[in-house]
Amino acid sequence: MTIEKTDTLVVGAGQAGVAMSEHLGKLGIPHIVVERDRIAERWRTGRWDSLRANGPAWHDRFPNLEFEIAPDDFATKDQCADYFEAYVKKFDMPVRTGVEVNKVERKAGQEGFIVETSAGTIEAKHIVAATGAFQTPVIPPIAPVDDSPLQIHSAAYRNPDQLPEGAVMVIGAGSSGAQIADELRRSGREVYLSVGAHDRPPRAYRDRDYCWWLGVLGLWDVPALEPDKEHLTISVSGAYGGKTVDFRALAHDGITLVGMTKAFKNGSVTFEDDLVGNVEYGDKNYLGVLDQADAYILKHGLDLPEDPEARVQLSDPECLSNPVLELDLKEAGVSSIIWATGYSQDFSWIKEDVLGENNKPKHSRGVSSEPGIYFLGLPWQSRRGSSFIWGVWHDAKYIADQIEIQRNYQAYRAPE
Repeated sequence: MTIEKTDTLVVGAGQAGVAMSEHLGKLGIPHIVVERDRIAERWRTGRWDSLRANGPAWHDRFPNLEFEIAPDDFATKDQCADYFEAYVKKFDMPVRTGVEVNKVERKAGQEGFIVETSAGTIEAKHIVAATGAFQTPVIPPIAPVDDSPLQIHSAAYRNPDQLPEGAVMVIGAGSSGAQIADELRRSGREVYLSVGAHDRPPRAYRDRDYCWWLGVLGLWDVPALEPDKEHLTISVSGAYGGKTVDFRALAHDGITLVGMTKAFKNGSVTFEDDLVGNVEYGDKNYLGVLDQADAYILKHGLDLPEDPEARVQLSDPECLSNPVLELDLKEAGVSSIIWATGYSQDFSWIKEDVLGENNKPKHSRGVSSEPGIYFLGLPWQSRRGSSFIWGVWHDAKYIADQIEIQRNYQAYRAPE
């Protein structure tokens, strides 16, 4: 049996794997990138039809290639996938599609790893797990077990037409849940949106996009979540030209907001009595960003236009004044439930001691606790921006540098 050998094997050809290959190539490090599907497959088939990138094209990209759209536009999911395919061609990256990695384990008593794939066996000295932050859709155990209503994860949602007639409950009000609920309401559906604690930034303020404000305020480089914010989601959108997610506005447009979903029983669903507090928490975050922006403008003497409308708060809708705590699904006509409840990661194919609490990788800025194994594309891998297109590019550079450092140590030979 012929075993192929390479210095570094990169698993995954999404934005993380593509960024990794660029930096390895620049350093002259021999490598292979394997992808079980197509390049950037999740952008094509793991998103809903109308999805737009959450950041403008001038910002959400790699440094060495621009999108072929206006800088302030928000790229569609297919434009994002096409972008990464173009990037692979631009740098002539050694990407192999249709190859799934089944197992990685260290060679007994020797340097490197044996990798079993659907296309054969590969030996590599270094492994980069670049499978991204959005791997396995998570539906919590409180989900009802009967067949009615229809239940899908947001990863399986495409458009309103795929759902049976009737009202829809969207559980989770991060970027995905809020956008999907808005689209469903615009299509004429009755919509219930379960809202938990969240950050709700402005899409833009005083003639600058939120991504710009995060940059100049140094917030992209915040190294870790603040205490007690581990479970917070962020509600931001590039849809419809880019608009601030305003839950009061969504409610005034006809969406019924409810608190965190507590339980399903006997055809009814109950909610936590936390809706008001969750919305107020989001408002506090929103106003805090405006205050930081105003202070920055004043300190640096910037000539940016005033934006008094940004601080105008709509009146409380009925669902906020008198929150719904229990809902009979049949009586409300709910025929579909969409779980916008996030993803988990699966690294079970790595047969080494790389996972810690809750099966999360043990690492420092992507450098695993197991020598020779690296992770890329993890949320908050090194900073707030790690999961974003531009952020993963910078994390990939760091990982490539660490691999080069190890290669130099391994190449050392003592003088005779």
